Amino acid sequence: MPKVLVTRKIADDALAILRKSCEVTLGPDESGWSRAEILDAIRGCDGLLPVGHAKIDAELMDAAPRLRVIANFGVGVDHIDVPAATARGIWVSNTAGSLTETTAELGWALILSTVRRIAEGDRYVREGRWKGFGPFFFLGTELVGKTLGVVGGGRIGQAVARRAPPFGMRVVYWSRAPRPEFAADAHRTLDALLRESDIVVLTVALSPETHHLIGAPQIALMKRSAFLVNIARGTIVEEAALARALVEGRIAGAGLDVYEKEPEVHPDLLRCPNTVLVPHIGSATIETRTRMGIIAAQNLLAGLEGRVPPLALNAAEVRR
Repeated sequence: MPKVLVTRKIADDALAILRKSCEVTLGPDESGWSRAEILDAIRGCDGLLPVGHAKIDAELMDAAPRLRVIANFGVGVDHIDVPAATARGIWVSNTAGSLTETTAELGWALILSTVRRIAEGDRYVREGRWKGFGPFFFLGTELVGKTLGVVGGGRIGQAVARRAPPFGMRVVYWSRAPRPEFAADAHRTLDALLRESDIVVLTVALSPETHHLIGAPQIALMKRSAFLVNIARGTIVEEAALARALVEGRIAGAGLDVYEKEPEVHPDLLRCPNTVLVPHIGSATIETRTRMGIIAAQNLLAGLEGRVPPLALNAAEVRR
């Protein structure tokens, strides 16, 4: 019976799939293992299902010479050294498509919370500071007639854009090449999008090219009345530059689900009332996390059985 390591607890339905034909070693529910504990636990394993963003590198792979497949719980694999896995004949898969709609929904929750000052208003009421109505009290910004700029034309970017028309918003987007899923005249350069948009939503994948894609020069292009929302990866934004811009009022606000040094958050962001900060919960629904676990388990079993995992990222390079 093949041995597999699941680094944190996942949905019971997903674990049941694995336990039918595998010996499963299961990590702790929430806290996660240290690197030393993962290195120790993976020895002798045939499959790995990493949950979270612990670094999966050559050293870890070499600690498990029988390892045949790494089935990531999630879409982003920037924490996994895919070339190192490929060189060792190890399939790497993800759960692409499993969290698209859920993450897009959170993006819109951040948009609405930020422009209408929902989190700020909630704190105001809870602190007992609300004294009644005033015509200029807690003014926010309406969305109708505004421009939504989507940075990244993939699945999540498309899902965010699909939700814009009912709010009366126009959509522009940036991607490396025009995408047929968007209107033909909606493609922009990144600089043009930043100048034009009232709301900028980041959905682009993390890569060496997108690391600090949004820094001080890019933020300087945005309208002073514009808002930035990040549901992609924290290191796409230079967090210190964003914090300075918010403190100095150079943009109107930000909604963030991800951070540059998670779980640390830049202290200036914490003291900005015009920010909505949530703890990386883009895929955090019961339905999505269950779906992610099942897809990851199916990928893992396929690899252990000598079949190409359905969502393998290096299928063409790994030959069996």
